[in-house]
Amino acid sequence: MSVRDRIRHMLKIRLQRTGRKNDPHFRLIVTESARKPKTTQFTEIIGTYNVKAGIFEAKKDRVNHWVSVGAQTSPTVHNLLVSKGVITGKKINVLPKKTVQVKKEVKA
Repeated sequence: MSVRDRIRHMLKIRLQRTGRKNDPHFRLIVTESARKPKTTQFTEIIGTYNVKAGIFEAKKDRVNHWVSVGAQTSPTVHNLLVSKGVITGKKINVLPKKTVQVKKEVKA
């Protein structure tokens, strides 16, 4: 199996936006990592997330099944699952670290 085939078949648990404009709703889906987020070709829907209402629902047994099979979670999904108690572990820093701006001295 080539590297390209391994990457193509790697499963990912991530969010898929389904809500209207200014009303975000998300599905928690299992899909191949090579597929685009908005595609309809996913393996399984394992939960939903309503941002405005703050409602997060996930099928704990299905999440644990897919993680045990080898599916990777996106950093945002990982943090959601940890904060809701679906999986155990530490949260991941999703935002990049800020770099200090170094001021250059102007020589006259």
